[in-house]
Amino acid sequence: MDRFHEMQIFVRIVARRSFTQAAEELMIPRATTTNAIKRLESRLGTRLLDRTTRAVAPTQDGAAYYERCVRLLADLDEAEGAFRGAEPAGLLRVNLQPTLARHFVFPALPAFLARYPRLQLHVGEDDRLVDLVREGVDCVLRVGQLQDSSMVARRAAELEQLTVASPAYLDRHGTPSTLADLARHRAVHYVSTATGRPYPFEFVTGSGIELATPPGVVSVTGTEAYTAAAIAGLGLVQVPRYRIADQLAAGLLRPVLVDMPPPPIPVSVLYPRQRQLSARVRVFADWLVQLFRDS
Repeated sequence: MDRFHEMQIFVRIVARRSFTQAAEELMIPRATTTNAIKRLESRLGTRLLDRTTRAVAPTQDGAAYYERCVRLLADLDEAEGAFRGAEPAGLLRVNLQPTLARHFVFPALPAFLARYPRLQLHVGEDDRLVDLVREGVDCVLRVGQLQDSSMVARRAAELEQLTVASPAYLDRHGTPSTLADLARHRAVHYVSTATGRPYPFEFVTGSGIELATPPGVVSVTGTEAYTAAAIAGLGLVQVPRYRIADQLAAGLLRPVLVDMPPPPIPVSVLYPRQRQLSARVRVFADWLVQLFRDS
């Protein structure tokens, strides 16, 4: 077994935090992964991994070696591909915000895969923050303001948002015409899984962006539940227009406070900050950005 193969095994173990999962993905016996790490640690003269019955984690030396391995393997992959003139190939692991995936990405995926037939795509759907390195994810598509400066973030779109409620709710509570009216209304609270607190409503006014948190008795943590709660008449919500286009057309939801819309919500493509970006990630990220610009 050459050193690059040992590095590949080590990188996959760190990404998966598991010898067994790494072996399954690489389609090699688990004993091969164990022996490869033993040889690496012996040759380097240091322990790379802390092993317990529940998890595997890199040591301080292991974390430093992992970063170097990732760069070296990416360089090797890019160098060989450039000289072969090869098209992107292999497994690409991506994580997509669910409603964006269903509305924008999946309908266009057949054309992307026809263009790059040697790519294999593993798609996860999440609203939560994803640790790309720890979970072995190559690229994510997210909505909202971004906090993680360790990632490369490319702005793909800004989505128009609306404040809406069901006709039944508005018949019972009236239609708000000012921000002061919101104190007499109910909101469905969308709760951040990171902070455990509801997001405030935002309104673009002549004074800038103003925040409001109307009272409410229902809180949710998922986009589908958020829209369903509004349709059921449980309160006001703020959502991107694309997500409720069908419900608006069917009269299930009505916009309110249209002269004070929520600010547009950014959509970004994120991937790890690496000196040499793999061709797989590069073509997929470029395609996502262009897809949203065309849309």
